[in-house]
Order: sequence, then C-alpha cells, then structure tokens
Amino acid sequence: MIELLAWFVAANVVALDNDYVVVTRDAAPFAAAHAGFAERVIVALGDIELTASGTRKKLVRGDVAVFPADEEYEPPTSGSFFEVAIRSAHPPVQSPPEIIAPEKNAMRYDGAGFFVFEEKLAPGETRARHSHSQRVVMQLNRTKLQQWPDNAAPVLVETVPERVSFNPPVIHVVKNVGEVPLRGIIIEFKAQPASR
Repeated sequence: MIELLAWFVAANVVALDNDYVVVTRDAAPFAAAHAGFAERVIVALGDIELTASGTRKKLVRGDVAVFPADEEYEPPTSGSFFEVAIRSAHPPVQSPPEIIAPEKNAMRYDGAGFFVFEEKLAPGETRARHSHSQRVVMQLNRTKLQQWPDNAAPVLVETVPERVSFNPPVIHVVKNVGEVPLRGIIIEFKAQPASR
C-alpha cells in the first residue's frame, strides 16, 4: 500500500496526507478494504456514479457517500470527486475546551468517530459563536468570511473552491462578507471524552 500511495503522490492526486486522513482527487485507492484505514467518504465535485453492494449510486456536486471499513465499492469512472480515507489508528482528536454546535448547517452523516455536514451561510449572515474539533474542509465555492476566534485577532478568509485543508480546533463567530453563499463539505472528528 505504501508503494501505491507513493505513486498517487507522484501523480499529483493526493490532496492531503496526514496522521488522520488521506484525501485523493479523482482517484479512489481505498475503494477496497485496506489495513490501517477505517471509513472512506466520497465527496462529489460534479456528477458521478459509483457502485457499492451491487447498487449504483448517482451523486451530484456536494453529495457524499460514506463506506464502513469492510465495504468495498467501485469508484467513479468519470467525473470529479474526493476520496477521504480515515486512518484507523490516528492520534487523539484535538477539540476546543467548549463544544458548541454551529447553526445553519445540514448534517449529512453522523458516525461513531466523525460526522459530515454541509456548511452553509448566505451573504451577510452571521453564524453565532460555535466550535469545531479537528476537521477536513472542502469548499465548493469562493466567498469571503470574517471570523472572530476566541482569544485571537479577527481574520478575513477567502474560501478557495475544491481545495482541501485540515483545520485545527477553534471557537469562533463567522460572518459571510462575500457576494455568494458559503458552501462546503466538512468531515469533523468527534470530541473524545477526557480520560480519568
């Protein structure tokens, strides 16, 4: 598997590779079960079709399909997508000191170790103070966000479509100061209970 992943890196299809996830674009090296990886998430960047358990699924931009570790699938043969492979033995999840659910988002999947949601915020709207644990962020369009993180200076962020990032935990307030709605797919790791 290491040699295959090295080939994908050389072919410039690996969008992100860290201790938590491997994200590839327009390739699905983890469609078959692999030791060391748990769930896989397909995020459609356009119209795609894939097959799992004998059933063909059609996805459009922003749709997601989540596969457990033991389920194999046939990756799309055309169209653009991300495959996010969750490492089964990743480090402990970093979370903010306070967990505050964000408003105005749409939940797409809720599993044992992570959840997937569509991030939405209309131009001029503000999302009240909320928190995030570590997360994979895949924006679907370009807009501008004013953010007010706790205990830090305000920041202006321009979202970049189809760029993948791995963001640290945060508590903040966010306002869409751009001209188009914010739209992204977020895979957020769940806060882990403190050990006693």
